[in-house]
Amino acid sequence: MECTLQGARLVDSMRDQQHADLVVAGQRIRAVRGSGERTALPLHGKHTHIDATGMIVMPGFIDVHTHGGGGYNLHTADATEIQDFARWAPGTGVTSFLIGVVGVPTGLPEAELRAAVEATHATKGRPRGAEALGIHLEGPYINTLRRGAHQASWLRTPNAEETERLLALADGHLRIITVAPELAGSEALIQRMTAAGVRVSIGHTDANYEQALAAIEQGVTHATHCCNAMRALHHRDPGPLPAIVEAPQVYGEIIADGVHVHPAMVRLLVKLLGPGRSIVITDALAGAGVPDAVFEFNGQRASVVGGVAQLDDGTITGSVLTMDQALRNMLAITGLSLREAVGMLTANPARAAGVADRKGLLTPGYDADLLIFDGSLNLQATMRGGAFVYATEEWLDRLSTVSAPLAPSATTQQDAPRARGRN
Repeated sequence: MECTLQGARLVDSMRDQQHADLVVAGQRIRAVRGSGERTALPLHGKHTHIDATGMIVMPGFIDVHTHGGGGYNLHTADATEIQDFARWAPGTGVTSFLIGVVGVPTGLPEAELRAAVEATHATKGRPRGAEALGIHLEGPYINTLRRGAHQASWLRTPNAEETERLLALADGHLRIITVAPELAGSEALIQRMTAAGVRVSIGHTDANYEQALAAIEQGVTHATHCCNAMRALHHRDPGPLPAIVEAPQVYGEIIADGVHVHPAMVRLLVKLLGPGRSIVITDALAGAGVPDAVFEFNGQRASVVGGVAQLDDGTITGSVLTMDQALRNMLAITGLSLREAVGMLTANPARAAGVADRKGLLTPGYDADLLIFDGSLNLQATMRGGAFVYATEEWLDRLSTVSAPLAPSATTQQDAPRARGRN
C-alpha cells in the first residue's frame, strides 16, 4: 500500500513537527515532508491521500514488559493465544511487544518458550496485528524475598547447563532476561547471556548498592520495573536504584499506572534517569482492557478491583494498564513534553528490544508502524507494517472513502469488546 498522511502533527523522540506529510510505501516510511515540500516526490502505483489535519501521528508503541491483555495470556503453551493478543493489542497503540514468560513449578518453562518462538515467527510478514519481537523472560532466577506475585515454586538458581538449555529453547529470540544478581551462579549467567546478545535486566532483587554495581560491570543494561520488587531506596542502604541511575548504559522500566509507583516517585525516576533512559511499560496481565475482569496468571486466580489487579490474597499482580493510557498518565504525572513522553514508549524500548534500526522513529526507511491520535490523545487508528490494523468507527469510515481498508483480522472500535471478552 502507498499512502500519504497529510497535514498531521508528527511527534517522535526527535521531532515535534506541525502540518507535515508522512509517506508510506509498502511496509516502510518512504518520506517525511514539511508543509512547503509537497511537490517533488514521485509516487508509484495507486497512491492514497488521507487527510490527517488536526491529528497527531507518532511511532507505534513497543511494550517490552507485558504478560497479556484483552483476556489473553502471553505466558501460555498455546501460540494461537499469543497471536490473538497480537490482534487485540493495536487497539491500545501497541504495534510490537516482547512476550512475557515467567517460571513454572516443574523446572524451565519449556512449553511456554516454544509457544513464544512459534508466535514470534507467526506475527512477522504480512501484518494482521502487533509484531512479537521476541521474549522477555522474567525469572525463574529471581529472589524469593522480592518475588511479588511469582510463586516460590517457580524460582530457581542459575546453572550453566540450564543457561544453555534456555538459549536453545529460545532459538535466538530471547531479548531480555530478568535476573536477581545476588543469587549464586548469577555472574556466569549474566556474562553468558550478554555474550549471546541477550539484554540482562536487574529485577525482583534484594541486591544492595555494591551488588548492583558489580552486576552492571558484569553486563546488566536494563532494570525491571524500577522500585517494584527491589530493595527500596534508603539514605544509609541505597539499594540498586542509585547504581542503576549512575550507569549511563542502563535503561529503567517504569509501570505508569499510578498504582505500582507513586506519582512523586515516577517524577523522581524520570529526573534521575532522564527521558532518554526511561522506558514506560504496562506489566499488564490478561485483565488489561477488560473492566472488572476475573482472570488467571500462570495458574493463579486474579481479579480487577478498583482498577487494580490482585491475587485472592490481596497481592498486587501486574497491572491492567494499556499503553495509550500510559502515555496520558505520563504526561499528567510528569509534565514532560509530548516528544519526551513518546520517546519512552517508542525509541527507548526499541533500543532495549534490539530493533532501534527499524522501529521507534518517524524516519524514512523505518517500519511504517504508526499511530494516529486526535488532539485529546484518543487513539483513532493504528498502522503496522504499512497496513491499518485498528481503527475507530469514525476512522474506518474515513479510510473506506479513500480506499485504505483494514488489514485482514484487524480490529475496530466496535470489534474491541468481543476481542476483550475472553477471561
